[in-house]
Amino acid sequence: MRTLPRQWLAWHQIAIVLIAGGAHAASIAWPFPFVFAQGQPLWWLQLLALLVLVGQIDGCRSGKRAAWLGGLFATAMLCATFWWLFISMHTYGGLAAPLTVLAIVVLAAFLALYYAAAAALFVRLAPAGRAPRALVFAALWLLAELARVKLFTGFPWGEGGYAHVDGWARPLAAWVGVHGLSFLAALVAAWLAMSLRASFNSARGWLGVMGAAVFSAAMALLPVAAPVLSAAPAPGAMSVTLLQGNIPQDEKFQSGTGVATALRWYGEQLRDATTALVVAPETAIPLLPQQLPEGYWQALQSRFATGQQAALIGLPLGSFEAGYSNAVMGLKPDASGQAASYRYDKHHLVPFGEFIPTGFRWFTELMNIPLGDFNRGAVGQPSFDWKGQRLAPNICYEDLFGEELGARFADPAQAPTVFVNLSNIGWFGNTVAIDQHLHISRMRALEFSRPMIRATNTGATVIIDHQGRVTHALPRHTRGALVGEVQGQSGITPFAWWSARFGLWPLWALGLVITGLALVFRRAR
Repeated sequence: MRTLPRQWLAWHQIAIVLIAGGAHAASIAWPFPFVFAQGQPLWWLQLLALLVLVGQIDGCRSGKRAAWLGGLFATAMLCATFWWLFISMHTYGGLAAPLTVLAIVVLAAFLALYYAAAAALFVRLAPAGRAPRALVFAALWLLAELARVKLFTGFPWGEGGYAHVDGWARPLAAWVGVHGLSFLAALVAAWLAMSLRASFNSARGWLGVMGAAVFSAAMALLPVAAPVLSAAPAPGAMSVTLLQGNIPQDEKFQSGTGVATALRWYGEQLRDATTALVVAPETAIPLLPQQLPEGYWQALQSRFATGQQAALIGLPLGSFEAGYSNAVMGLKPDASGQAASYRYDKHHLVPFGEFIPTGFRWFTELMNIPLGDFNRGAVGQPSFDWKGQRLAPNICYEDLFGEELGARFADPAQAPTVFVNLSNIGWFGNTVAIDQHLHISRMRALEFSRPMIRATNTGATVIIDHQGRVTHALPRHTRGALVGEVQGQSGITPFAWWSARFGLWPLWALGLVITGLALVFRRAR
């Protein structure tokens, strides 16, 4: 009979961490159309989820038990974050539903190993005292997040820091980036969890809770305007047209339906646009230039060979001999009366979509998705210069990797003034994936103090200012053109400065130094 309460407690803990993991995913972009605005980030829910996790593992005497709880939390967190992969793999890819579910759970469980290791190390290394213990937890959580950024091509979608794009910690984004916000959130959550536990035994615990609340309130009062390390004249405003074709994903690459519709509609919009810049999204033109109907590409080049307008167009480029790339072509007038061409090749490719990892071709052959082994573009490719602006394209989820965008800020004189994201999230339906990706772009705007304009196939097609605010937006899953103005920005934020020179190494060093000191003190004890 004595074992029953222990068994109940074990299942009770499992249920708690699974719910907390789901809450963490919901904090990035609220997925439900009730209680809160759908798609809204909820910073306090992210802190609460981590607080619950710390509360469950802080009392563990076994590293193995802590690893299980941390791994279950992270598996639930990740499954609830990118469950929409089911739509691309099953609805559009034709993979059997049970296999699709299994693939998503296996991916989530694999990535959760980083967090399981962090939980186990926390139990083994954390010293006495709330502040040191909270610091060690935050360092290990940061290392787990960074591992998800870098290892096996990286897939940090749904990182906790994105919940703070509208939260009390957002003024620090320009200093430490989203990963620094994740560290700070983990530190505050762990401090609160340990203070609440101590509050049942002494008044000092409640002082810790009050201290964390005062700190959070003080952070919320900081100005959002990003600090600038090197000043330069700010460029003027530019009028833009952002195109959203809303081509159904199951028709997008079908020659008789989606391809014909895309060529007609985007061709008309590019021809008729009156703004200084017009942007068509990722693979808006779904064919190679040499595969287009006769005269089609030449007509686009002639359209932008003269006048005061330029275009950025998403399309595949390359040949069988040279290889293919997911690319952006820029067209603008040249002094010779020809259209000057600019090319950006996507660097950070999507595994299983744009390249097939070694040993996994059998898996991709189970799906009916147009896949390819694309060439990678270089990190830090030049910007598209137009009307005094330096426009820096990025394709699809490349804006998830701020340190790669930061490489363009090494030379302040050539730093981008505007980011341009060209995406097709149609693979994932009308789901929270659109909101999650929008908040990713908004975080990049905060980190670099740069506006981000987004042209997408199905949404979110928006203009984001340099403070991460959406100023113009098209309704999602509609066909239309968003016309507005974007105000370019100059100057270098602290995050842009150090990420351009060191990448993520300062954050790796922070996590490793704290963890190393905890190990040294543990051995000394």
